Amino acid sequence: MRTPLIDLQDIRKIYGGHDTPEVHVLKGVSLSIHAGEFVAIVGASGSGKSTLMNILGCLDRPTSGRYLFAGEDVAHLDSDALAWLRREAFGFVFQGYHLIPSASAQENVEMPAIYAGMPAAERHARAAALLDRLGLAERTANRPHQLSGGQQQRVSIARALMNGGHIILADEPTGALDSHSGAEVMTLLDELASQGHVVILITHDREVAARAKRIIEVRDGEVISDSANGDPAPTDNPQALQAIDLRTRLEEGSEARGAWKGELVDAVHAAWRVMWINRFRTALTLLGIVIGVASVVVMLAVGEGSKRQVMAEMGAFGSNIIYLSGMSPRPRAPLGIVTLNDVAALSTLPQVKMIMPINGAEIGVRYGNVDHTMYTGGNGIDFSAIFNWPVVQGSFFTQADENAAAAVAVIGKKVRDKVLKDVSDPIGQYILLENVPFRVVGVLAEKGASSGDSDSDTRIVVPYSAASVRLFGTHNPEYVVIAAADASKVNQTEKAIEQLMLKLHHGNRDFEITNNAAMIQAEAKTRNTLSMMLGSIAAISLLVGGIGVMNIMLMTVRERTREIGIRMATGARQRDILRQFLTEALMLSVVGGAAGIALAFVVGAVLYLCDVAVAFSLVAVLGAFACALVTGVIFGFMPARKAARLDPVTALTSE
Repeated sequence: MRTPLIDLQDIRKIYGGHDTPEVHVLKGVSLSIHAGEFVAIVGASGSGKSTLMNILGCLDRPTSGRYLFAGEDVAHLDSDALAWLRREAFGFVFQGYHLIPSASAQENVEMPAIYAGMPAAERHARAAALLDRLGLAERTANRPHQLSGGQQQRVSIARALMNGGHIILADEPTGALDSHSGAEVMTLLDELASQGHVVILITHDREVAARAKRIIEVRDGEVISDSANGDPAPTDNPQALQAIDLRTRLEEGSEARGAWKGELVDAVHAAWRVMWINRFRTALTLLGIVIGVASVVVMLAVGEGSKRQVMAEMGAFGSNIIYLSGMSPRPRAPLGIVTLNDVAALSTLPQVKMIMPINGAEIGVRYGNVDHTMYTGGNGIDFSAIFNWPVVQGSFFTQADENAAAAVAVIGKKVRDKVLKDVSDPIGQYILLENVPFRVVGVLAEKGASSGDSDSDTRIVVPYSAASVRLFGTHNPEYVVIAAADASKVNQTEKAIEQLMLKLHHGNRDFEITNNAAMIQAEAKTRNTLSMMLGSIAAISLLVGGIGVMNIMLMTVRERTREIGIRMATGARQRDILRQFLTEALMLSVVGGAAGIALAFVVGAVLYLCDVAVAFSLVAVLGAFACALVTGVIFGFMPARKAARLDPVTALTSE
């Protein structure tokens, strides 16, 4: 006897168990189907014939018994091999047609070939030829809702034949059709059977079943009659022999070479189609990602613009300035002191152009009823030259004032505006510094901020000697300002100062040397930190957007459960379904990210017109876009995995 193409041995299917009653749907079904047969499985509703079809088509597994396909035990095949078998051996024709509503007739027919890795040109030509053969040449671009029931069923038959359709499993193919359309469908099945396809017809209509060469009747989960008498005669039909050769192909492996390319294109196309059909819902979903990306890009751009602006302003204070101050050499050690003797010694270095000790602090400043706290520093007469900071009204104090510890002061622009705002001419006016009267002799030019949180224009400058004697009671400077002779050799000047200070302090490193370049770098670092903090806060919107993506993807999986079942029935593996829905989540993120970047540039242009410093960074833009993509993938993975793990039968029967 020839090896049957399909051999069922004592197949049983039981639902329920554990905490629910067991339902025995199939009770020891045994039957064999050979290549080239046209078989009708007849039974009333609830007899188990649809469950039997699902097991025959490898959509479901039996609870017990053996299912041999071309001599191979199907129980030994994993989910990918079963998907391959459905793709290569079976073609399903359902009572409800089971076409994807958003796809055209041609796209529905092409689906099995996509998972089989058929090249696009060949796939298009074959699908068009099948539709033409079935009288639908002018309906290839129509969607299912634009077709009659008979036309939809013919599309599903064309889909069943796309990969060869060696075994056609037709479940009540005429049940939802009028008599004329039903007759046309049965004529097509007759033709397919005559061409050598195995046709297994599931029906409750005995008139329809009479078209088959063999009738198997099922009642209450058991085969009660089979019209076959012995082993069917061998057939020489090439189509039947091709079906038998599937055993060899099964041994070669279930991986379709190059299938991922077609699947990816189909996934992108399907994703865009779903987004466009539900564009209002898609727009609401994308809002979180758009706002998140735009916020991150704008925040980082504002931070970068602010950083560059501050660095430019700090550069105006002199890039050759070096600062020297005392420092604790180790924890709990006393603070080091830089003395005036150190200053005198450093002034002899050839690398030093000018040097000036500064003795200052934040102190109370009063004029009449106006009271403020401002930085007051004792400085030498080289103040204007070192800091490039001229006097615009009155004059700077002289060496004579320094020698006499004169109580004179030069004030910043904002001191003039805040403390002496009601005075037409501040020159000659007396202000109280820690209750000590000082006469204003000059007003400095407006300088601006030298760092993010201080303003140089609130500064008051007095002679160093006057600050030491009249205000602070110490001659040691708070810090020392040194102007390097060559701005391009600030680091070499620092090393010379360090060597001399170590010598003066007997090798004890109780001092600290910084320069404007280091301050600018520190300020830039602070600004970067602030920008990253603002960007991180803005990134919360991306998280919200990601939750939106997950929500819409979960809703999409629920709405398209039947589509998932259709894809699985036509040969899609779990990874294919996972790829499909991950692609859709990624597409949402790509569109949202691009829209977010566009919005960021618009907001940036508006801020620029409002005199807000903005500097877009390519790294920030690409980083925000990449974060949007990662967010989409992460939050889209769970819904995609849920879709991939759906049971084919459950998915196909969902409403």
